[in-house]
Amino acid sequence: MLSKWLLRSLLLMLVSGAVNAAPVFVFTAIPDQDETKLQQRFQKVADYLQQQLEVDVRFVPVKSYASAITAFRNNQVQLAWFGGLSGVKARELVVGSRALAQGVEDPEFKTYFIAHKSTGLKPADKLEESLKGKTFTFGSKGSTSGRLMPEYHLRQQFSQAPEKTFSRVGFSGNHSRTIALVESGAYQVGAVNYQVWESAVAAGKVDTDAVSVIWQTPTYPDYQWTARGDLDAVFGAGFTDRVARALVDMNDPQLLKSFPRKAFIPAANEDYEPIRQVAKQVGLLD
Repeated sequence: MLSKWLLRSLLLMLVSGAVNAAPVFVFTAIPDQDETKLQQRFQKVADYLQQQLEVDVRFVPVKSYASAITAFRNNQVQLAWFGGLSGVKARELVVGSRALAQGVEDPEFKTYFIAHKSTGLKPADKLEESLKGKTFTFGSKGSTSGRLMPEYHLRQQFSQAPEKTFSRVGFSGNHSRTIALVESGAYQVGAVNYQVWESAVAAGKVDTDAVSVIWQTPTYPDYQWTARGDLDAVFGAGFTDRVARALVDMNDPQLLKSFPRKAFIPAANEDYEPIRQVAKQVGLLD
């Protein structure tokens, strides 16, 4: 039987080990594409950040945009690759949180409206009246490019909610799924992240005889890396700036291609003020 002294010693050792254990830096990303692609792409990012930051870095996948925000709010993750809207929501929930970096493409992002060939819809400079009565799918309910901005422009053009413009409105869950649903004819029209569309077309994964782009939105700010405001308190002074530098310095072509981005540049919270204002107008933000 262990003596009281030995038990106390073991307890002290365990407590000391827990106290002295180095914190793990955990990040996630909104699930804007299928999970397999996300896991492959962000595990490579985790390896890169671990090398640059010299701390244990782990990527944790989430099932939805909302769960990415919840994980960030609850400190289950300290960094996230958010869309414009999800980033705005997350930063409002965690005091001091900062947008650190964005792709060079992200200040001028856009959404494509795609249509099945059976609709007879052709490329146009504006949203045509002939869209009315069609079936339409957004992406995720929390997506900037797949829901917020296309809904905003639909409301601007038709002066009513999408549910009154279309005969049926759905939410596919992600951009890859939106393309598949419109290509198959399950929905006649859909809104999709232009980068996901162009990557899928370049990879030969879209039947462009069955589905094509009919309109694109004006540009808007979108994706960004956002960090919690308490990183320096947990990982040491200057850690947040080190994370920002590591992200901006990410120049491996294979890493960048997986986003896809040509490079990363600094970002700031105020860059996403237009998204916050639009979200309020559409009713997706209080």
